[in-house]
Amino acid sequence: MKYYKQIQIGIVLLFIVTMCLWLNSCDSFTETDLPKSQLIKTAVFQDVKTATAALSDCYAQMRDYSMITGNSDGISSLMGNYADELTYYGVSDAPLQHFYNHTVLSSNSGVSVLWNSGYNQIYAANAIIEGVKNSTAITGDNRNRLKGEALFIRAFIHCYLVNLFGDIPYIATTDYKTNTVVSRQPETVVYEKIIADLLEAKDLLPETYTSAQRIRPNKYTAEALLARVYLYTEKWQLAENEASNIINKTALYKWQGDLDRVFLKDSPATIWQLHPGVAGLNTIEGRSFIFNSTPPSIEAVSQELLDAFETGDERKNHWLGSISDGTDTYYFPFKYKLDTNTGTSQEYSIIFRLEEQYLIRAEARVHLGNLAEARDDINKIRQRAGLVDTTVNTSESLLLVILQERRIELFSEFGHRWFDLKRTGKANAILSTIKPAWKNSDTLLPLPESELLVNSNLQPQNPGY
Repeated sequence: MKYYKQIQIGIVLLFIVTMCLWLNSCDSFTETDLPKSQLIKTAVFQDVKTATAALSDCYAQMRDYSMITGNSDGISSLMGNYADELTYYGVSDAPLQHFYNHTVLSSNSGVSVLWNSGYNQIYAANAIIEGVKNSTAITGDNRNRLKGEALFIRAFIHCYLVNLFGDIPYIATTDYKTNTVVSRQPETVVYEKIIADLLEAKDLLPETYTSAQRIRPNKYTAEALLARVYLYTEKWQLAENEASNIINKTALYKWQGDLDRVFLKDSPATIWQLHPGVAGLNTIEGRSFIFNSTPPSIEAVSQELLDAFETGDERKNHWLGSISDGTDTYYFPFKYKLDTNTGTSQEYSIIFRLEEQYLIRAEARVHLGNLAEARDDINKIRQRAGLVDTTVNTSESLLLVILQERRIELFSEFGHRWFDLKRTGKANAILSTIKPAWKNSDTLLPLPESELLVNSNLQPQNPGY
């Protein structure tokens, strides 16, 4: 595939660049015809420090260049526009505008970025898994931790890809001869492999974090993703179990009652976050979403999202920013409040947080018939927002309340709103009324045209494209 021909081998680090110079060539970082890259990988995994640095680079690549980046080509922006969270104001005919208008084609560069960056990250994770497995220098807890983190990354990226594209290849090797002719697998099979990776990662990863910053996944990070996957695949009891296990770890995770502190780097409700990379910097999300002049240069919060806030919901006051030109007022996501170098990094990009686990457990409990307990979980979210407790008492009405709470609690965070509309079957009813070009087939993105041309085994294209 194209993404394997152009791969960076997923381990593009300064120390590897130095090693590359020792080998008198850097070409091997963009090719897969090694042996040179094999030599480099072997050298990396002869020392736990360099192997750990390789893994750290995976997180840096995820933060800066992958689908979960806070930039406008990341999933928060792309799928926020695709759904009903954001309104596009940027230049005409840009890839993001086509996401907003539902006129995405298989040649759209935003689609290619999602696909290629995802599989680049998967390749990097596989390189670490294989490198650790073949290493005689990395043993014991270090071996388990490195493999566990790489398995988690592989499952994490595949989870997003399967939700965006439907049937996809599940890549579990760095063998380019295998990967260039790989075929798509049914969603059910992909989910089975995601779950298998997460269960293994859960067994390998420690309960504690490697630092107070929670920037490296631990056992409960794997459980947090596992809870989400079980929810998406309607394994209600398993979803409740995983979410409860995290919620009950009160020595590690604590409820953050102050809305202004939820997205600070030291929030005790954070399960996993990404370091900004440079001391003094804060999040890419803050730099991307916050704007200081009108009209917005790229995007703003949609009227549909504004109207969705209940009267008295403090999240509207604390998590939305606004600017007016005297006539019109524009709103932006303001969960992250710092958009410049502040000298001290105060906000990291939070990928998993405790509140999602309460909402996962609430939804699972409704399906299991535990309505009173589900209401308790919902009301914990609502009480912090300054809202009265919900008193609805039927499964159907509770599920609608949960969908509403997920919409408000998780807005602008990694496509949650889009995935909720898609998995609950509500995308057509909601988006067809506000997106003139909406089609029923828009529940899946097209596979990149360039990938279908390179590997015919990826055919057929998704319906509607």
